[in-house]
Amino acid sequence: MADVLPYKPRVGEIPTNPGVYRFRDADGRVLYVGKAKNLRQRLSNYFAPLRTLHERTRRMVTTATSVEWTVVSTDVDSLQLEYMWIKEFDPPFNVRYKDDKSYPFMAVTLGDEAPRVIVTRNRKIPGARYFGPYPKVWAVHETIDLMVKAFPIRTCSDSSYKRAMQTGRPCFPGQIGKCGGPCSMTVTIEEHRAMVDDFVAFMAGGDERFTRDLTKRMLAASAAMDYEAAAKYRDKLTAIEAVLGKSALVLATDEDADLFGIAEDELAAAVQHFVIRGGRVRGVRAMTIEKEIDISTADLVDQVLQRAYGDAQDVPRRIIVPTLPDDAAELELWLRERRGKKVEIAIAQRGQRADLMRTATLNAQQALIRYKTRRTSDYVARTQALTDLQEALGMSEAPLRIECFDISHLGGTNVVASMVVFEDGLPRKDQYRSFNIAETTDDTDSMYQVLRRRLAYLDRPDEADEPAVVAVSAEAEDGSADVVVEAKRRPRFAYPPQLLLVDGGQPQVEAAARALRDAGHTEIAVCGIAKRLEEIWLPGEDFPVILPRTSESLYLLQRLRDEAHRFAITHQRKRRKNDITSILAEVPGLGSSRIKVLLKHFGSVAALRTAPPEAIQDVQGIGPVLAQNIHTHLSTR
Repeated sequence: MADVLPYKPRVGEIPTNPGVYRFRDADGRVLYVGKAKNLRQRLSNYFAPLRTLHERTRRMVTTATSVEWTVVSTDVDSLQLEYMWIKEFDPPFNVRYKDDKSYPFMAVTLGDEAPRVIVTRNRKIPGARYFGPYPKVWAVHETIDLMVKAFPIRTCSDSSYKRAMQTGRPCFPGQIGKCGGPCSMTVTIEEHRAMVDDFVAFMAGGDERFTRDLTKRMLAASAAMDYEAAAKYRDKLTAIEAVLGKSALVLATDEDADLFGIAEDELAAAVQHFVIRGGRVRGVRAMTIEKEIDISTADLVDQVLQRAYGDAQDVPRRIIVPTLPDDAAELELWLRERRGKKVEIAIAQRGQRADLMRTATLNAQQALIRYKTRRTSDYVARTQALTDLQEALGMSEAPLRIECFDISHLGGTNVVASMVVFEDGLPRKDQYRSFNIAETTDDTDSMYQVLRRRLAYLDRPDEADEPAVVAVSAEAEDGSADVVVEAKRRPRFAYPPQLLLVDGGQPQVEAAARALRDAGHTEIAVCGIAKRLEEIWLPGEDFPVILPRTSESLYLLQRLRDEAHRFAITHQRKRRKNDITSILAEVPGLGSSRIKVLLKHFGSVAALRTAPPEAIQDVQGIGPVLAQNIHTHLSTR
């Protein structure tokens, strides 16, 4: 592969002005659209030596056959043009959005003679004011039912409204008290419009002035002994309080903001968009994003905000994000044009905003896990993943059983390994194993040891489980002590895998291949997945295999690697906790209750080891003699 792209422009040809650039393929299709404050500086990054580029970026620039750019006068113009071109061309290497669902909204048709409130998924109703999105349709209906008790505006269809106005007979919803528009023959069009304005004002900000006003009217009517009117005000007040109670107060009552929580990995991201009006969460929207090239969190936030507000009618005065985009000032100007007022993009650093950001981020993390799990658990997706793996790795058959190994240690000590098993693309947790490694030189040596131990059982499948040995011992998934089977004999590692996957790059793969050769099992395929660039390494190869970012096979390997890492860390923590407890349990007179108190007070054995006897004696239940015994015991260990 040539290290210089044939279509690379001369440096002097690229202007230093702000602008938008497009990469195209041989058929003229737009592959990627980006913006830059300095086109020459940004494009030079893409035309650096290919060996220095991120694997995904390298795939994009080698797929392209030309690049073109458009100079604009300001950074805000480049942002606007980038948004328009991404929307028009839908470039395959830009981030790709997948809404979790088409969310329902509450809409008030302000463009009508007598506006009505409806539930809709259509965001293009002329003159309509939207509220939401809501997670479920029933949530919108429930809110409307409560709101029309306080603000009885029209809910009937347009045909019912026209028929009622022509005949002078109330519409059916009006006859049963479910419609408060002019068609109910109880209010005029002007009076109804005033109620609609109050409805919109309340939903836009949860204005508590309505609560105060209704409370005053109710008390005044009660004092005047107009109990019928007081009862009506009471019912309206109850309805308003019920609506307010449906959404928790998370910020100050005058706070209107949108908050974006983001969780991401190298391949995908999940976004949770919290709509906050009047200090309350009025709606939540989720989306997932598939990445095609390497993109920073700041650039991802930039793209998310462009998508969220490109066609939006409701832009809040404050937008809270996890990371400020590089062109935050230009984005604020762009958003100001849409809102007509100042818009602030800020980071949640402390207090209630930071708490809410943590909640949104946690939701995003769970959504990302669900998204990836859904892909790997689908039968069609699993079948496609195994077929793609077979082709990408040059295997003679699909890897129906895959075993993944990971090494974990704590500063070179307390080394453990994990083995997770997937069959037909699904985890077999009953066959997970953890290993304790007593002596090792590095990760590659640990990988070699563990694989030799596992592969040895392929030559003696009917041999029973054995007690732990000095170098490596096996431990069950439930975290119990080393497995020692005395009476019950059971085959261990009964089925040979078609593929061994190791967490790591070229060195770990070569160690695994050496273990296979020494064990005489070269019929088993082996590969490694390097986390930084999600590259797939094969033994003896100088360059990795690059699977498409959206491929099911890469998602399967990534899930295997993550599961092996999780399982190894879990085992290491349990072992470390047991080691700490066993060290302290050797001190005469120190029981489990006092061990818990000591660890809670000092935080760790390391801190306890450096503490003088006087400090240990300060812990409740520890006397001078016991404190001295603890200090002496830990000093000699």
